[in-house]
Amino acid sequence: MQIPIISGVFTDGRANFRTSYPLNMTPVVQPQGITAGYLRPAEGIIQNGTGPGLDRGGIEWDGVLYRVMGTSLVRVDANGTVTTLGTIPGADRVVMVYSFDRLAIAADGKLFYWNGATLTQVTDPDLGTVVDVVWVDGYFMTTDGEFLVVTELTDPTAVDPLKYGSSEIDPDPVVGLVKLRNEVYAINRHTIEVFDNVGQAGFPFERVQGAQITRGSIGTHANCVFMDQIAFVGGGQNESIGVWLGINGNSAKISTREVDTLLAEYTEAQLAGLFLEARVDKDAMELYVHLPDKTLVYDALASQALQQPVWTCRSSSLDGVGRWRSNRLVYAYGRWNTADTQSGAIGYLTDTVSTHWGQTIGWRFDTQILYNDSKGVIVHDLELVALTGRTAFGKDPKIATQYSLDGITYSQPKWIDAGKQGDRAKRLVWMQQGAFRNWRVQRFFGTSDAFITVARLEARLEGLAW
Repeated sequence: MQIPIISGVFTDGRANFRTSYPLNMTPVVQPQGITAGYLRPAEGIIQNGTGPGLDRGGIEWDGVLYRVMGTSLVRVDANGTVTTLGTIPGADRVVMVYSFDRLAIAADGKLFYWNGATLTQVTDPDLGTVVDVVWVDGYFMTTDGEFLVVTELTDPTAVDPLKYGSSEIDPDPVVGLVKLRNEVYAINRHTIEVFDNVGQAGFPFERVQGAQITRGSIGTHANCVFMDQIAFVGGGQNESIGVWLGINGNSAKISTREVDTLLAEYTEAQLAGLFLEARVDKDAMELYVHLPDKTLVYDALASQALQQPVWTCRSSSLDGVGRWRSNRLVYAYGRWNTADTQSGAIGYLTDTVSTHWGQTIGWRFDTQILYNDSKGVIVHDLELVALTGRTAFGKDPKIATQYSLDGITYSQPKWIDAGKQGDRAKRLVWMQQGAFRNWRVQRFFGTSDAFITVARLEARLEGLAW
């Protein structure tokens, strides 16, 4: 009998069946004769340099990777060499966008420009506080939470106070700006308004009637462009928090009941600090929801292929409790570059290992419920059909399984060898796995030392007539 492993089940103290998402394993939809897809280790992180402080954001501009680390604007070369270019005050997450001839950085409520040689600050008092910034049609547009502010076309360091705009359909504050298809989306707490450049006197942008989305974002960084739409964490008036995709006046929810339940565990102040980012790589189109203590990942292409929402979880700890130590993925130099959330380390994602910054991490996935109409079942054996023998030289990894009869408490783990390097014919089998009278869920886990890909879970079961 084949048992599904894309997502599992557990229960909670409120008498709910809950969904368990794979931890540090990512689904790949690719038929190979065993199944229609498989779970492989999520990418590891390799360090190749060190910056002057914690990363606050990054961008690729003109073929070069730039980051703000600590209070420094830095250039990061392909070999990991870090060069300090200037000082950016504050400790907040920054926003970085570029025009034809300059890089703009919104940080500490201020706006800075890097032109390739000099870092300058926009000091025009009419600029006000800078919450977010985009570049569109020759203008840098910022928001202070109330107004939409554009710089002068002929002088990006100057602001005319007679050219202020506003997002006024709802009195909720503007938390951010996003540019999509050369239109500006004013992201409010409960609404999203769309503005197009019409070249009129004063504020040159005009609201696009009918394009308003009646839901908004929880925070400045809780939105991004994903699948040619606006992805955001938030909701409308008198709604709980969810994950949405919005475009052309419509919004569609992509978060599941489980994701919504996880979001509800945080306060609104905590959620206001989360950030979203999108990643398109190979056959994956992923949305990363970075929470205070974990990262949730939505795979749009896998969801389409499997006709169900596919979410996974990332963490850099052994037990899955703790942040994913990756901050602001930037595609440059032919790879996905990142920075450590706990130190000044910089590096990049790789599928050659699954360790993070040289440290061992854990992985886990659960099964759906095994049930035989309350007649009971003998579990003769369980086998993970997997790719083994890819571990690092000198490692002797072990993996384990355990079960639960109530979705809360689990049995003692049963450990088996996962195969040393070169042991590619190793079979992962657990014999004599007991019996159950009602129902049972199974859990499998290990560490990045194992580095296995799982295609299928097979169970040899015998039904009873208890």
